[in-house]
Amino acid sequence: MTKVTYTLDDGTVDLLRRTAAQQRKAQSLVVREAIAEYAARVERLSESERSRMLQVLAKVRTTAPSRPAAEVDEELRTLRAARRQGGRRTKTP
Repeated sequence: MTKVTYTLDDGTVDLLRRTAAQQRKAQSLVVREAIAEYAARVERLSESERSRMLQVLAKVRTTAPSRPAAEVDEELRTLRAARRQGGRRTKTP
């Protein structure tokens, strides 16, 4: 583990100490757990972001394809074959 130093206000330090004592955990463990929970929450989409993404997906689903399905399937076959052989030798259109 790496030792670090942070400056916290008195209220936060008091809350940290009370929480650690109540949970019978080391203060450093309480801080690590709090950071892990915060990071997990930050990675989730907000309701407005989720709604916007769903609207984009709905729009894409109703948009007509720009190429025939057979052409897309052929490109995918070419890509998969190139990956099996170590990469593309030529650029795709």
